[in-house]
Amino acid sequence: MKHSLMAALLALSSLTTLAATESDPQQSMPQQSIPQIDLAIQSTGDFVAAEPVKMFPAPQAGMKQWVLTLPTLADEVDWMVEIQIGQTQWLDCNKHSLKGELKTLTLEGWGYPYYRVDELSEGPSTLRACFELAKQQGFVALPGSLRLNYNSRMPIVFYLPENAELRYRLWQAQDKFRSTSKSQGTRP
Repeated sequence: MKHSLMAALLALSSLTTLAATESDPQQSMPQQSIPQIDLAIQSTGDFVAAEPVKMFPAPQAGMKQWVLTLPTLADEVDWMVEIQIGQTQWLDCNKHSLKGELKTLTLEGWGYPYYRVDELSEGPSTLRACFELAKQQGFVALPGSLRLNYNSRMPIVFYLPENAELRYRLWQAQDKFRSTSKSQGTRP
């Protein structure tokens, strides 16, 4: 029984198909070059339609346009971008969340995707008794995150409320896909 359990655990561990590592663009990893992403943030008052995103609409009042421009990589198929949208707030010992809807829209006439959150508001939180002195700043994100394939040919455009923040990180596949069958190349 013990041997069959160990064999099953070993078999499950060999089924790993993708080993992704998260990369912080502000820190460097040994033996790897992390792409530096360009970030541009514009509000209604300072909006200038720049060349790579001039076809996208200007931000509405109370909104900001966030544009992530990815550098070209030789192996873009091995990379992903993960996006979190939220706010930095003073937090106590409770778990906090935000309410809001991340909408995926298509630029009419072009077919390019862009993303919009119209409103962020306080979401549910736990109700533990906390001392006032225990407050500290922390990032509260909308539930979930957006994961996109890496594509340097098209900027990633967001329209967010002025009080929102956008955070991102990069993921890189480290391994090639592995087969899960014992007999490779044979037909049933």
